[in-house]
Amino acid sequence: MVRIEIDHGRCVGNAMCVATAPRVFAHNENRQSTVVDPDGDPEGAVLEAAGNCPVSAIRVVDAETGRCLFPRADG
Repeated sequence: MVRIEIDHGRCVGNAMCVATAPRVFAHNENRQSTVVDPDGDPEGAVLEAAGNCPVSAIRVVDAETGRCLFPRADG
């Protein structure tokens, strides 16, 4: 299980995350991404969506350990 954080100060609403993991992400009334179900798509799709964000507005954390999965500190 993951915890997904979106920095709305950075999000520009280009929808790459919505296209990559549509059961996890959706746009709010401001056309910014929100998390509708963090377990809606496989973890790999969530990480891909975070990696595709052009403004690095998505952070993915392991909900049990608190370890940051994206962006990774080790590269």
